[in-house]
Amino acid sequence: MRAIVSVIGKDTFGILAKVSAVCFENRANVVDVNQSILQDMFVMVMMLDISDKDCNFMHLRGDLETLSDQIGMQINIMHEDIFNSMHRI
Repeated sequence: MRAIVSVIGKDTFGILAKVSAVCFENRANVVDVNQSILQDMFVMVMMLDISDKDCNFMHLRGDLETLSDQIGMQINIMHEDIFNSMHRI
């Protein structure tokens, strides 16, 4: 199983490290990352492998929401199946 994480907000130091740390703590493996800085705005999309038996999707979502509040950025996560359904033509 995989999940998609998006991060959007004002660019600051250590965003990738902070989001990756939350993923690590929740046993979610980062398998792909795409990030850009557009003037002073940071945009990142991550694909996570959440198939580890100790990875709890809802707990991961809660921890990412907490981080979102702490760093003042918009962080969203959705299961790959939902993402694919939303983007199917």
